[in-house]
Amino acid sequence: MLTREKVLDALKEVKDPEINRSLVELNMIRNIRIDGKKVSLDVVLTIQGCPLKVKIQEDVERALYQLGAEKVDIQIKSMTDEERAALSAKLRQRQGASQKAKVPPLLDSSSETQFIAVASGKGGVGKSTVTVNLAVNLARAGKKVGIIDADIYGFSVPDMMGIENRPVVIGETILPVERFGVKVMSMGFFVEDNTPVVWRGPMLGKMLNNFFSEVHWGELDYMLLDLPPGTGDVALDIHQMIPCSKEIIVTTPHATAAFVAARAGAMAHATRHEVLGVVENMSWYENKYGEREYVFGYGGGEKLAKELKADLLVQIPLGVPEYKKTDDPDFAPSVYAPDHPIGKKYGELAQKVLEKTAKN
Repeated sequence: MLTREKVLDALKEVKDPEINRSLVELNMIRNIRIDGKKVSLDVVLTIQGCPLKVKIQEDVERALYQLGAEKVDIQIKSMTDEERAALSAKLRQRQGASQKAKVPPLLDSSSETQFIAVASGKGGVGKSTVTVNLAVNLARAGKKVGIIDADIYGFSVPDMMGIENRPVVIGETILPVERFGVKVMSMGFFVEDNTPVVWRGPMLGKMLNNFFSEVHWGELDYMLLDLPPGTGDVALDIHQMIPCSKEIIVTTPHATAAFVAARAGAMAHATRHEVLGVVENMSWYENKYGEREYVFGYGGGEKLAKELKADLLVQIPLGVPEYKKTDDPDFAPSVYAPDHPIGKKYGELAQKVLEKTAKN
């Protein structure tokens, strides 16, 4: 026999994908009516037009059919401004005592999240591509992963990952956008039509701080930071803001690129961040005969790794992801499939990162 209590108990396992909390706990399941084998109820989402409302509705229906309902009638509604404000306060309260000390939970000394900053000496070496594919492969390995696109002037992570929707804002709390199992926050979500960012340093620093303090990240194993290239103010601010982190330096094989990248490694050392290793991107191009052509030179990554007393983690060939259909739901301009030759290289990189960051 179906009862209100059994319905609520079944729906405790259904979570809001963005908040990662039970719909029952969030008081999103309301006005339950039972008529024999028919269950009717309201699902009250955070905002009208929630981009994940179809998934939430399907998850609720699936849980109720498994419970024994033969017919399910769901009305999708949205919270009032007051309810959103109350939920925001509840989420912020649950982020921990560190908030009382004005320290973002991710940056608190008790946080279990490991930070991996991805840096380069100059632009155009594929730093963001490495960040995105490393994050996706860590998520494929079962880890809870986030990305902060800290390249404020040259943000590109949302486009690379094929993200079209924007973060949901509940009161004073921002919910990151999730794609490929990775939670993402970027300046690109807050500008219109790819317009340039013309802010000065203090405003940029405030925005980055908001990415840590105002965003509801939930529990994360890894937070990847896509740093701006070089050793400017924004990169320095981030090094000083985050706790001791691991850092990956990205270069091409070209001698000049490796020479410039050494400065980024020197900044990591100067700010007491550990250089996890070097990634050499665009290492070679494989022509139609299966021969390697070293279009950007040879040996830059190995030389940089020796200079920084770090490992050369992986050499990534020059290439682009391949997709047979343009309407593929897993399409993203810069994310490689796990069975793609370059995708396998990123899988190797993720495995090495997991091994190097494993906690005893």
